[in-house]
Amino acid sequence: MFRIGQSSDIHQLVSGRALILGGVKIMHDKGCLGHSDADALLHAVAESILGALALGDLGSHFSDQDPAYAGIDSMIILRKVAEMMNEAGYEIQNLDALIMIEKPKMAPHIHAMRTNIANCLCCDISQVSVKATRGEGLGFVGREEGVLAQCVTLLRKK
Repeated sequence: MFRIGQSSDIHQLVSGRALILGGVKIMHDKGCLGHSDADALLHAVAESILGALALGDLGSHFSDQDPAYAGIDSMIILRKVAEMMNEAGYEIQNLDALIMIEKPKMAPHIHAMRTNIANCLCCDISQVSVKATRGEGLGFVGREEGVLAQCVTLLRKK
């Protein structure tokens, strides 16, 4: 049996925060604003898995109102979601993620992001696709006001 989940996550870009995407700290003058480390990519990946399992959204498991999750590393969140997936008897078939951010360039960081995601999900890196695109000056992405990450995940019964 296969199950598909999809998700999007948006975070505002602000000065004074680290830019962390896919578990990789990226040098930039702005970072994502959020309760956790605000890793939009890992949030989209985790929530797409929850969606495939029909377990609700990320906020229902890791509330931004809970001080226990203040500043939490999103790799911890993704590992917890991977545990839920394993407990439900599923594993990753593949996932395809997209980061929409104007600057900085993501290409130098994509392999490390894929590696981090594969390690958290106990799957092969060949099952993890991460791509990036710019806003070309259009919308909140193009104006460098925020980042949008999307992910589609296919799970298979073990």
